[in-house]
Amino acid sequence: MTQEHATPEAPQVTVRGEGRLEVDPELARIGVTVSARGTDRPAALADLTRRNARVLDLLKAQGDALGSLETGSFSIAPELGRRGRGERVQAYRGRVRVTAELTDFTALGELVTRLADLELTSVDGPWWALRPDSSAYAEARRLAVSEAVQRARAYAEALGTSLASLLELSDAGLGGPGMPMAPVFAGAPAAYAAEGVGEAPALDLEPQRQTVTAEVVARFTMRPPAL
Repeated sequence: MTQEHATPEAPQVTVRGEGRLEVDPELARIGVTVSARGTDRPAALADLTRRNARVLDLLKAQGDALGSLETGSFSIAPELGRRGRGERVQAYRGRVRVTAELTDFTALGELVTRLADLELTSVDGPWWALRPDSSAYAEARRLAVSEAVQRARAYAEALGTSLASLLELSDAGLGGPGMPMAPVFAGAPAAYAAEGVGEAPALDLEPQRQTVTAEVVARFTMRPPAL
């Protein structure tokens, strides 16, 4: 497609429009790592299975607030120690990594505390985010287009004329912590680990607002100004 060239009868103006807004997060993701260690492989594996089941039970108990639940990795491996001229297995260490996505933050603090209070269990997060199809993205684009039109009109009015038609509108980029998805959910995640403290009070977790931005480039023709 050939690009239309500006002429004295159809001068052009090209502008950039930006949209920016801050919204509450829609998702919270946490990572849970369960560990087990023992001198006997079957016993270590049984402990790991039991602890992992307890974690899954707590997460699934969240009902509709649980958006997704995934097991990311599993491992069990021997730990070798040297004795004399050879190597002997001293212990077996197992680990399971689970990632959960929650859509309701009402009980998130209590959930994180209960998970972190489990034996040999650590919790990372939360990472806050927007849904990939969040309406915030469309609103940011709308604001960007609106600003582009206003900016182009301001240039036209400065010349004593007005806009005639839109020639081109292109997306110059859309960004924000809730994009699908940089591995950033806004804010540094915290880490929690069980320390055998018994029933700990629920953590007070404040959702961090998300910044969404959009940029467009727009090209218009103007009616010939009287210079």
